[in-house]
Amino acid sequence: MPYTPSRQDFDHYMTPNYAPQSVIPVRGEGSRLWDQQGREYIDFAGGIAVNSLGHCHPVLVDALKTQGETLWHLSNVYTNEPALKLAKSLVERTFADKVYLCSSGGEANEAALKLARRYAVDHFGEKKDKIISFAQSFHGRTLFTVSVGGQPKYSQGFGPVPGGILHAEYNDLESVRRLMGDDTCAIMVEPMQGEGGLIPATPEFLQGLRALCDEHDALLVFDEVQTGVGRCGTFFAHEHYGVTPDILTSAKSLGGGFPVGAMLTTDKVAASFAFGTHGSTYGGNALASAVALAAIEFIDTPEVLQGIAQRHDLFRKRLEEINERFGVFQEIRGMGLLIGAQMTPAYQDRAKDILPLAIEEGVMALVAGPNVLRLAPSLVIPEADILEGMARLERAIERLVNA
Repeated sequence: MPYTPSRQDFDHYMTPNYAPQSVIPVRGEGSRLWDQQGREYIDFAGGIAVNSLGHCHPVLVDALKTQGETLWHLSNVYTNEPALKLAKSLVERTFADKVYLCSSGGEANEAALKLARRYAVDHFGEKKDKIISFAQSFHGRTLFTVSVGGQPKYSQGFGPVPGGILHAEYNDLESVRRLMGDDTCAIMVEPMQGEGGLIPATPEFLQGLRALCDEHDALLVFDEVQTGVGRCGTFFAHEHYGVTPDILTSAKSLGGGFPVGAMLTTDKVAASFAFGTHGSTYGGNALASAVALAAIEFIDTPEVLQGIAQRHDLFRKRLEEINERFGVFQEIRGMGLLIGAQMTPAYQDRAKDILPLAIEEGVMALVAGPNVLRLAPSLVIPEADILEGMARLERAIERLVNA
């Protein structure tokens, strides 16, 4: 008999740092998934804002097949054509002059933080090492990035953490000003906090951070791992604000489901990553680069980006209608197709209780912390799938209320 893995096998063979749902999806097409029993689900989770074009999009499949029959991996002893094409395309679309390719958002943020400190040492000396980030921020799971992230639960229990890291309050410029000094080398910020509850920055906040960095010779680092590559309705979310960073990180939607990350920066800052200062074995992998190039060229078009705004309005309208019936949401917020619904005090910390009910109704969703329901579907999800998925979500919320 052929071996068919079960959910119990996860507990038997895998480390217990995850607690996956009971169903095991085995096939996906567009914004729909099917499990081992052939049951269908509408996907509003998007692999945690990763599957930017849904599942098995023909443009990405074609790029993967074509490159897969040509060249997979070389290492960074050599360069390759897909990596160079991807870097060129990212530079042409952004403020950046240079690109560093890696395999994940955590790696991209690790590179950004190391580069910021290296740049400060090169230009101002070793005493300029302080990094300011924000309470409830999330920047990855390496020891450096969980330390910079503003959620202590992720860094506790792993011994001494890197020093020189300070945390201010998001959207509170005065809290940053109190920590800022000539020893500050960088501010790292999400244009919209993701894991912290889908809280968009105010324009005044990001503009003020830019001014503070300029005043103190510090670098402004935008973590756009979750908000970038169309997710918020522009190619990168900072375009909404008219604020340009010195360093920007990207992953998730960048590869449409294939593991890839990128750090973008200017010529002046990039010079501090001299030969041998940093690296990634799989970074710039030909397969990943080919898929990412296909993804960004498809996403960065008026048709897709304008469609994101229309889909956002439909999701928001349906969430508001659900809330009129059941009164479970205190606030609905977000940008583009990264949408959060904060629970009311009566349903405090119960967003997570919606997920298993939603699965039973045939729709996949997420949370952003215990108190915010998060939706991060495909950027090209059909309207019919939105309406059907929201009807299923409404049934799940009705069950929550009536339990």
